[in-house]
Amino acid sequence: MAVILRHSQTKGRDNNDHRYRPKSTRQCSTLPVSASGGGSLGRLDAMCMWAVGKRAVLKKARETFKQRIGQLTSRTCGRSMTELVEPLRRYMLGWKAYFGLAQTPRVWRELDEWIRHRLRAIQLKHWKRGTTMYRELLALGASVKVARLVAANSRRWWHNSRLALNSVMTIAYFDRLGVPRLS
Repeated sequence: MAVILRHSQTKGRDNNDHRYRPKSTRQCSTLPVSASGGGSLGRLDAMCMWAVGKRAVLKKARETFKQRIGQLTSRTCGRSMTELVEPLRRYMLGWKAYFGLAQTPRVWRELDEWIRHRLRAIQLKHWKRGTTMYRELLALGASVKVARLVAANSRRWWHNSRLALNSVMTIAYFDRLGVPRLS
């Protein structure tokens, strides 16, 4: 709040706090405060400062992030998982560095979960047939029951990537591939 007051005093405004305090995250893009707390307004469009003083990533920035991840991880690209992860890694590290000041751990956790979910679905799509899925899941250390369950629903990539596949393609699996964590 002190930053808002300081900015309003330097711009010749009176100290009517209630006029400049955002009431929702939609109003944050017009808030005259930088996310870094300094004088520059560099990250103003993508981050906002809540009335309590917490910095958050705006919904539009999250949607742009998901759209770009979708472009980088096209399911019909025909690349191996390691080839797919490299451009994804560069983009995610840049995005994390830019929005590193945000104080919203739940947003980071949800984006991490969504990215891993998407990568699991892409892997299932690459394996195509149920017999291939069964064989590859057993090679990754899945139990026979889990491999059979996923292979039985071989055409439901998004559905399968949410359920039993979490126990096989864990966070550690994606760490080994080089997928960075946002949270």
